[in-house]
Amino acid sequence: MSDRDANTLDAPVAIAVLTHIVRSIVDDPDAVRVSCEEGKGGSVLLEVRVGPGDLGRVIGRRGRTAQSIRTVVRAAAANDDVDVDVDFVDE
Repeated sequence: MSDRDANTLDAPVAIAVLTHIVRSIVDDPDAVRVSCEEGKGGSVLLEVRVGPGDLGRVIGRRGRTAQSIRTVVRAAAANDDVDVDVDFVDE
């Protein structure tokens, strides 16, 4: 089993923090999905999917909320000793 086989083991603290923050912002917290993939340069890519109509709330005005979420999650990822990138995916 390689280091990247178990996705939730890549950055468990960062994933937990990201999930908690996004679920507290959106109207439908049960629709929040966070997936973990290998990113560029050995980093971890966290993709966030939310329910219809909630993406604007997560991104915020001029992307300020999204940028703040990225900053907090990167700080949390320091506990996992990994670099993370956060993408908000529109479905």
